[in-house]
Amino acid sequence: MPTPTMEPYLRSFLLFFALFNPFLMSIYLLELIRGLPTSAFLRVLVRGSFISACVFSLFAWGGETFFRDYLQVRFASFQIFGGIVFLLIGLRYVFSGANAISDLMRGTPDVIAGSIAMPIMIGPGTVSASVVIGTRLPYYGAVAVIFGTLALTILCLVAIKALHDRLKDSHAALTDRYIDLAGRMSALLIGTIAVDMIVTGVQRAGLFAH
Repeated sequence: MPTPTMEPYLRSFLLFFALFNPFLMSIYLLELIRGLPTSAFLRVLVRGSFISACVFSLFAWGGETFFRDYLQVRFASFQIFGGIVFLLIGLRYVFSGANAISDLMRGTPDVIAGSIAMPIMIGPGTVSASVVIGTRLPYYGAVAVIFGTLALTILCLVAIKALHDRLKDSHAALTDRYIDLAGRMSALLIGTIAVDMIVTGVQRAGLFAH
């Protein structure tokens, strides 16, 4: 059982890691897993993750104030919209798998890094989660959770690629099918989180009674 002091950190980590599920992200990046050597794959991941971490840290710092004072909108509205978009993304990958985003994963490493950062990592769901984490934790604690979660995600994705490269010759069809199946199952979890975001946003907006 986590201590009361550590519980917000654990909850924040689990929320962020669920959104950056490496099995689901491996579906998004399947073309890169197949086509890039490990060193190039790692460089692209690190660049995309660093861009994303900086953006998330900014939203964790600004929080709801950024939406209220600068964008002149309620954060609850963004949560509802983000939940809807994330739900559609989850549904798309449940039915379409890697084909849903394969066109984005083409070009030079710099271009690909930007494509990984947005829309794969930086989206309404993950931005909303970074704001929530910023309200739960001290700022430097939120930044540590954000960077730590992305670092763990990178390690898991590199491990998945290493496993894929090792088995691709002898068990290519089985490996691709396993990754595809794991990603689609993980998309169900993303859809569940998306629905919870919508419900939370509706509750915060006071659109129905508790």
